[in-house]
Amino acid sequence: MNKIISKEHFSEKVFKLVIEAPLIAKSRKAGHFVIVRVGDKGERMPLTIASADPVKGTITLVVQEVGLSSTRLCELNEGDYITDVVGPLGKATHIENFGTVVCAGGGVGVAPMLPIVQALKAAGNRVITVLAGRTKELIILEKEMRESSDEVIIMTDDGSYGRKGLVTEGVEEVIKRETVNKCFAIGPAIMMKFVCLLTKKYEIPTDVSLNTIMVDGTGMCGACRITVGGKTRFVCVDGPEFDGHQVNFDEMLKRMGAFKDIEKEEIHKLDAEKPATCEATKEPDSRDAEWRANLRKVMKPKERMAISRVKMNELDAEYRSHSRKEEVNLGLNEEQAVTEAKRCLDCPNPTCMNGCPVGINIPKFIKNIERGEFLEAAKTLKATSALPAVCGRVCPQEKQCESQCTHLKAGHEAVAIGYLERFAADYERESGQISVPEVAEKNNTKVAVIGSGPAGLSFAGDMAKQGYDVTVFEALHEIGGVLKYGIPEFRLPNKIVDVEIDNLSKMGVKFIKDCIVGKTISVEDLESEGFKGIFVASGAGLPNFMNIPGENSINIMSSNEYLTRVNLMDAASEDSDTPVTFGKRVAVIGGGNTAMDSVRTARRLGAERAMIIYRRSEEEMPARLEEVKHAKEEGVEFLTLHNPIEYIADEKGRVKQVILQKMELGEPDASGRRSPIAIPGATETIDIDMAIVSVGVSPNPIVPSSIPGLELGRKGTIAVNENMQSSIPTIYAGGDIVRGGATVILAMGDGRKAAASMHAQLSQK
Repeated sequence: MNKIISKEHFSEKVFKLVIEAPLIAKSRKAGHFVIVRVGDKGERMPLTIASADPVKGTITLVVQEVGLSSTRLCELNEGDYITDVVGPLGKATHIENFGTVVCAGGGVGVAPMLPIVQALKAAGNRVITVLAGRTKELIILEKEMRESSDEVIIMTDDGSYGRKGLVTEGVEEVIKRETVNKCFAIGPAIMMKFVCLLTKKYEIPTDVSLNTIMVDGTGMCGACRITVGGKTRFVCVDGPEFDGHQVNFDEMLKRMGAFKDIEKEEIHKLDAEKPATCEATKEPDSRDAEWRANLRKVMKPKERMAISRVKMNELDAEYRSHSRKEEVNLGLNEEQAVTEAKRCLDCPNPTCMNGCPVGINIPKFIKNIERGEFLEAAKTLKATSALPAVCGRVCPQEKQCESQCTHLKAGHEAVAIGYLERFAADYERESGQISVPEVAEKNNTKVAVIGSGPAGLSFAGDMAKQGYDVTVFEALHEIGGVLKYGIPEFRLPNKIVDVEIDNLSKMGVKFIKDCIVGKTISVEDLESEGFKGIFVASGAGLPNFMNIPGENSINIMSSNEYLTRVNLMDAASEDSDTPVTFGKRVAVIGGGNTAMDSVRTARRLGAERAMIIYRRSEEEMPARLEEVKHAKEEGVEFLTLHNPIEYIADEKGRVKQVILQKMELGEPDASGRRSPIAIPGATETIDIDMAIVSVGVSPNPIVPSSIPGLELGRKGTIAVNENMQSSIPTIYAGGDIVRGGATVILAMGDGRKAAASMHAQLSQK
């Protein structure tokens, strides 16, 4: 948490807050912003940093009470703590000696303009600042602006101070009297639009700052996307400053109003609230251990193969389609688990282990279940897997370990390895006898992990076992990465993830939240603090879009944005400040697990018609068969061999229809799946009020772009060798930032491989 050092009341609803944030103060540059959250159910809110004092370790924010979230922040007082302050984010303002520069600031936009004015003046520019507000009370930071400007012009709508008129009148007055080489404009979107229309007429380059609504602020969700020069850009990573003459302000204004109606209702929450204040003996691993040899004698292999695979109990489909946080799969009971464990042949050559990216000793943990030693089974899992309860729920075992089970060769169903993994991990947790893996004596060597998703947690666990001092840096306010923001609780309850993370903490792993490596701190900072090795596991959270007409209409969002709002921010709950749209006719574009998570979530949020639109056939869908089955049972429609080619919006800019191109399958592509081909003239238009785009993600650029000399792959991934080592010897990487997109278990496998390689390297020193 970040302490409020001082609070100043600028005007009726505008406050200046000085906040303790030493790391941000040290790294901040003109143009940077932070994400602020007040309360555990608070919304993530972008605010530009007005100034910073690296010596005192403080940053200054100027906040105007507009909606629920900003009001909650402004109700805090000196000495109170803000739940989360994350940053600095965005790209710094490009500063050079342009010549004569006009800086137009409107309302609270004057605050982020101040550091830009100061930097421009320091670079040798002649700076003329135009301050604008509706009334005298809304003119802020005048004294500070006069100290850093060659001239200050003040405009008020009512003429109560300075000159009566709009900001554009003050700007045009300067343009007409002298040559202006550059203009900066920050303030309400409508103000920036008209300043840009004016300067475009006079051919004066103009930069604007566009802190639109955001959810994560790190390029993960796509909520802040805008159109610049005909291309979609993300404000949080590509901006926040852009060429104002290229910005589609009309589209931006519509998108800014996407949650206006919801926010009007949310603000009434304040009326009903008080003011905010804020050790068992080890068994050998060998198959020849006496207890395992005795188990094999109990039943003949033929008898074991005759046992039918158990069926997982599930919640009723109709009931669960309206229950957002109750887990669909109910797990196995003890009798079911022992019966399924008996199906395992304890093969001399366990091919199932070849299909496990983290190398779990599968026969050993299953045979422990067969003999009733459930806690020993859990210990076996945790010897190699940092997240057994998670993997037992979300990993595609049918494509990995189970796909190489000996039973399949005989025409039988594979042993339910995933079910048994979940059972053992759940049994241990519910027993209250949670074991902590053995940790070697501390070696006093510090290693850093960037990102707390599956790859980062797996790496952290293995390095902690080797005695390293491990610190995990997470950009968001929750630990878990995609396990928290991307996977709904009806598939993976948060309490399951939290127990796994707590186990890592008991092993000595330290977690630092709200810290963006590449923004808050740099890799150079980590190295100067004594970290001898760094593992980058920052993920691939930058969402892809299709770039088709109308895609930036209101109520079209990425799966990352939608799931982050609902999962991480709990936006569907009445006590959450974060808004979310409750669509009635929802189209989800894509056929992967994330698409299934999105459409099943929409169904639970009240969608009367929830549709999967996928350009190939169902056989080519990458989603797990279980997820497809569950979605169908819950009433989801599947429009396969259809592909969106255009969205149509109503007069308010809200999507109302999607035009679908009908497809047919051609020859297989490089991935082995048959390529979809458009059928000429065959289209279909359907009514929708919401679309969720789930067509893949790209690597998050913040970390890779911040490390000089780091070799990148063609699509912005980090290039690594077979040992997960990057072009910089002390930096390793794994998971989606290397693969571009993968499963939880593959990311964990990368983490384990990187840990082994880094340990070998550091042990030689």
